[in-house]
Amino acid sequence: MFDAKGSIVTGGLSALMVACAVVATPVAAAEPSHNVLPVAVQMYTLRDFGTIEEQFAAVERAGIPAVELVNDQGLSADALEELLERFNLDVASSHVPLDLLRHHFDDVVAFQTAIGNDTVVIPYLDEELRPDDAEGWRAFGEEVGAIGRRLAAADIRLAYHNHDFEMQTFDGRTALEILFEAAGPELMAEIDLAWVQRGGQDPAEYLAHFDDRLFAVHAKDNAPEGTAEDQRGFAILGQGVLDWDAILPAAQADGVQWYILEHDLPHDAEAVMVEGKRFLSQRLPTQLAN
Repeated sequence: MFDAKGSIVTGGLSALMVACAVVATPVAAAEPSHNVLPVAVQMYTLRDFGTIEEQFAAVERAGIPAVELVNDQGLSADALEELLERFNLDVASSHVPLDLLRHHFDDVVAFQTAIGNDTVVIPYLDEELRPDDAEGWRAFGEEVGAIGRRLAAADIRLAYHNHDFEMQTFDGRTALEILFEAAGPELMAEIDLAWVQRGGQDPAEYLAHFDDRLFAVHAKDNAPEGTAEDQRGFAILGQGVLDWDAILPAAQADGVQWYILEHDLPHDAEAVMVEGKRFLSQRLPTQLAN
């Protein structure tokens, strides 16, 4: 298994290894039930909210049906599965560090398969790993695409989550666009809308680059400039400066499957969930909210 920071704990996942059928076509991304609002919460938001049991209880209390995990949450597959079942939560996806996908691929597949998760997301690139030119981003995209094809053979889909540094442009194209073009159709997009804006792009317009590959958006907001500095400048969804009247229709038009609530450093993680879900419930199309 892995510890909470994603490092291998010896003697864990080898007992969980399972055989995975190889398929010739890409797998379908995880989708919420038609009768459930397609909202999840990124568990990073709740990392300081008591024990893992208290965190999951808060998600259930907020009426949110699914979570996006931080790798294995520091638990065995059996323990994690038991908690998810106890608190009536589905897994929308899991953030899995690139290093684990590069060097512990079989362990990742075994763990995610054991908990029934079919989508993993590369969450972040450390500064020393970030390419410094278009060719570097293209080469990185090819590597990510190859990882995606290996995961597809195990019935798991790969997505990539952006920050602001992927908004750097090369001849008019962002690093993220170059990465996705090189990766090919196996790679899905998890677009963090607040970071897109911080990177100088218009979130509603930027989503069009990922039509039919938009697995999820991170539904988070930026506070007005110079405010909420003790919360890294982020705000509860709908209480910041992003233009949700433009963003939400754009996300729907581009086939988004999940809206994943997140706040990097909240004063009140429970309010992030409760207020965020209320905001989305009031604004998403009626057929999604029923």
